[in-house]
Amino acid sequence: MEILSYTAFTDTPDGGNPAGVVLGADHLSDTEMLRIAADLGHSETAFVDDPDSSSHVHRIRYFSPLAEVDFCGHATIATAVALAEATSPTTVTFLTNPGPVQVSTAAAGAGITATLTSVPTWSEPADGETVQAALDALNWSAADLDPHFPAHVAFAGNRHLILAAGTRSRLTSLHYDFDALAALCRNQAWTTVHLFHREADTVFHARNPFPPGGVVEDPATGAAAAAFGGYLRTVRPTRAGRTVQILQGHDMGRPSLLTVGTDPQDPRIKVSGQAVRIP
Repeated sequence: MEILSYTAFTDTPDGGNPAGVVLGADHLSDTEMLRIAADLGHSETAFVDDPDSSSHVHRIRYFSPLAEVDFCGHATIATAVALAEATSPTTVTFLTNPGPVQVSTAAAGAGITATLTSVPTWSEPADGETVQAALDALNWSAADLDPHFPAHVAFAGNRHLILAAGTRSRLTSLHYDFDALAALCRNQAWTTVHLFHREADTVFHARNPFPPGGVVEDPATGAAAAAFGGYLRTVRPTRAGRTVQILQGHDMGRPSLLTVGTDPQDPRIKVSGQAVRIP
């Protein structure tokens, strides 16, 4: 077993979202995986079976410091890069709780870029009463929202509430009631709340509170990015097929770049980014 730390969706150790990567985790119990995740203290840690397997198919599980998470995008990117560095860039299939996720890796300058293809996504309008409860927990009002982007719950392995801020300053100022939002997320089975602001047609800023995992905010959230891609495919179908960029973590001092690709004929979403090992 090898325990590593990477940061994903960045090309520098000072950016992105740190994740634990545990290679050769076949023998670990749930209790042991949860303990390791808590000891590492990252928002998520990925546990993958024998990295020497020649089949390029690996069972992978994800744990926050508090509980197992069905799918984690940044830890998936980190694990794929760790495997590529241990062997060579290739395409692997991770068997996640929601289903198989294919990830391809390729050299990118001095680093490695990974692209995951999500499970099939869906997105549906959020209930108005539940949206109001989320706004109350966020200390937002309905006037803070962008009317061009309806509130949805979107899925790409996990459920995420999707809310659009009408202004960049509204997104920048994020001071929410952690306990209230955590309770709402548990009640609605949301993993994170994906808050975003449109800078341009293909450029979005995002922030992701993650109270169910005991994390105030993620600096880069690949699972939410995939769900957001499914959301855009649903609410803006005439623009499906475009690649968009998500800028996340800038308000936290850990800038991250996530590239999201949609296909009008495919409900799966591609999310790309680099990852680097944390010394």
